Amino acid sequence: MADLFSVTAPLAIRFRNGSRQIMIERIPYADGVLFLPPFWTETGIETALRFVAGPVAGDGPWKVGDAVVTVLGCHGTDPHLAGEFAAWQDYREQLGAGYPERDRIQQRMQNHAAQAVERNAAG
Repeated sequence: MADLFSVTAPLAIRFRNGSRQIMIERIPYADGVLFLPPFWTETGIETALRFVAGPVAGDGPWKVGDAVVTVLGCHGTDPHLAGEFAAWQDYREQLGAGYPERDRIQQRMQNHAAQAVERNAAG
């Protein structure tokens, strides 16, 4: 498939405990991945930013530490996540030009990375 950070399709991440989230924005960071879930603009990047520790491996699906990242809807669509992503797309469309440019989002993710890593380590 492709590198995790160049794929433009919506992605879902499944954690070891079975919980799943959508990854709207993502960048490599340290030995892991920083990502933003849907509606991150509502809570602010400081609160929404997530860090997943561990090396990134694979070319789809991908592994990040103990988590697995897949294309959303691939291999057994998750209706809850699909519905959440559809709601996000509607919301994102309403934001229009108010949604930050990708380079600005990535810069802000880098700026708040330490907080996300700290939250991840805490639990």
